[in-house]
Amino acid sequence: MFRVLFLMLILLVGFIAGPYISGKQGYVRILTDSYSIEMSITMLVVFFVIALAVIYGVEWIITRFFRLSSGTYNWFSVRKRRKAQQQILQGFVKMDEGNYAKAEKLIGKNAKHSSEPILNFVKAAEAAQQRGDEFSANKYLIEATELAGPDNLIVELARTRILLRQNKLPTARTAVDSLLVLAPQNVEVLRLAVTIYLRSHAYSALDNLLPQIEKSGLYIGDEFNQLYHQVLDGLLDEKMNEEGVEGLLHWWPEQSRARRQNSYAIVGMIRRLIDSDDHDSAYSLVLDSVKRIENSDMLAFLNQIARLQVGNSEKVVKWLDKTSTRGDLSANIACAVARATGYLALRANQFEKARQAFSKVLAAEDKSCIDIQDYTVAAYLAEKANDMAAAQQIRQQCLKDTMKIEDKSSVATSDLLSLEKK
Repeated sequence: MFRVLFLMLILLVGFIAGPYISGKQGYVRILTDSYSIEMSITMLVVFFVIALAVIYGVEWIITRFFRLSSGTYNWFSVRKRRKAQQQILQGFVKMDEGNYAKAEKLIGKNAKHSSEPILNFVKAAEAAQQRGDEFSANKYLIEATELAGPDNLIVELARTRILLRQNKLPTARTAVDSLLVLAPQNVEVLRLAVTIYLRSHAYSALDNLLPQIEKSGLYIGDEFNQLYHQVLDGLLDEKMNEEGVEGLLHWWPEQSRARRQNSYAIVGMIRRLIDSDDHDSAYSLVLDSVKRIENSDMLAFLNQIARLQVGNSEKVVKWLDKTSTRGDLSANIACAVARATGYLALRANQFEKARQAFSKVLAAEDKSCIDIQDYTVAAYLAEKANDMAAAQQIRQQCLKDTMKIEDKSSVATSDLLSLEKK
């Protein structure tokens, strides 16, 4: 528009000024080897305007052509992208349906033409892995890496998941270690790390990661406690298998104070020491820990005390006697206290005290907390005291109590079956 206005202004100036200079104007001569062109100044102005008009016209035609070509290209490009997006959505549906071959074909073929090619290559790789085609999965991951770069979180997460599904644990371990450097607070990275470390038995690495896991909120409450217990068991077993009892006893004091006061860790340590026949070390740890055991681990703690075989268990027996007088004990805990007292007294040849303790166990109202072994030991102690009638009565009581428990189980089973029929 501006160019047209410019040409019109030049013509207007020429028409207005032409008559005034018509009698005074000179001329213009253009000479070449073959031609000689002469024209007035007015004609030169007109020629100049016409030349500009031609140039502007050619420019407009060329611009219009390229705009038309660009619009045509964009139309085909948008149409192709829209079609690719529709087929990718169909691929996602097929993936949810479990048709991974069709999903891979739809997603992989159209990934480059979609609005999110990296994400779609990742999905195509996952679909290929689900149907067991590792070559295609790696190919899609390579294409995604070429687009996103080597340190893209989405691609590296997908690569690590695929390595885990392929059960390539050493390579997956290396990949997740790199992810922890790249995004140490990312919840998905931490979730993958937990899975890989547990499956590869890398309990020391997982132990170092526990503070970050707790802070991230990935596992909370009982879930985190369960994971923590799993790590503790793994560490204890690892140390025991690699270095034996001496290594375990050397490792224990090096742990943090919080861990050494953790009742689950204490019980696990005592159990492994007893399993290794180091009853003296286990007994010392029991004496140091009687005031630190939480109610949730008290039953397991008492069960380990019942396994102790030491020459002098007087201190622990005194603690058990004191504990038995508490009025807030549950039936299971009361049974376990009496049972532990009975076994320690039996091993100390205090048969009468042992007999009294097992009598308390058998007198429990809740018969589910009584073991078959309790009846056997109680009958043995009665025979040891030459009380054959009591021994026979205990065996009869064992049979009756066992039948009651079986009857309750059968009733519960029949109730469930009747409910299912309804």
